[in-house]
Amino acid sequence: MKKTKTIFEDGNHKWVAIVRDPDKPNYLIDTNEYLVTHGSHGMLLDPGGAEVFPAVFSALSSEFDPSALTAIFASHQDPDICSSLALWLEFNPQMHCYVSWLWSSFIPHFGGSVETFVSMPDEGIDISLDGLILKAVPAHYLHSSGNFHLYDKVAKVLFSGDVGAALLPPGDDGLFVENFDAHIRHAEGFHRRWMGSNEAKRRWCERVSQLDIDMLCPQHGAIYQGADVQRFINWFDGLQVGICGG
Repeated sequence: MKKTKTIFEDGNHKWVAIVRDPDKPNYLIDTNEYLVTHGSHGMLLDPGGAEVFPAVFSALSSEFDPSALTAIFASHQDPDICSSLALWLEFNPQMHCYVSWLWSSFIPHFGGSVETFVSMPDEGIDISLDGLILKAVPAHYLHSSGNFHLYDKVAKVLFSGDVGAALLPPGDDGLFVENFDAHIRHAEGFHRRWMGSNEAKRRWCERVSQLDIDMLCPQHGAIYQGADVQRFINWFDGLQVGICGG
């Protein structure tokens, strides 16, 4: 079963990380899911694949009634992002799924109906969660040609999808980055290969540097916090990406 960790809480506003399943098969990449709650509403960010659904569902249920989830945010189209969509919709068929317009006719192959999907334009949109405004931040061509991150200016949290991801070795399972220089070695190969555009990377770095961020939360690996957030942005800005084989 995955663990839950509250990473931000202020009154009825909370962020919960759902992480680290010791029973996960080794052939599956490890994923982080995030639950944002405000008032009585909840949004699940990159809910994961069908294979990890039981572990994510069980962990989430310890924090929040899954039938009260009102939305899913899918950063992009990959199966480890949202192939569990149909399973979540069984608990709330009225739930909406926010996704780039580019993938709005592909992701329905995972489940849902035409009423399920909210197609986000390239420039992004504001999403209301029981009155809390969350901002979908463009991150196109960073791993996916239609890609979004989610910024919460109240919690000062940026959910960054695959940007910031690290493929950690066995036993290195801390939730937060503790030694940036040691950690970033596990992120470098992933970013060089999976981020396809240096121009898109530069624009993303400029865009998010203007945001007030306390925590940068990727879908794989550990969370950057405090000074490590800007340290990561500076590192990424200087990295040559879109490279195969070194």
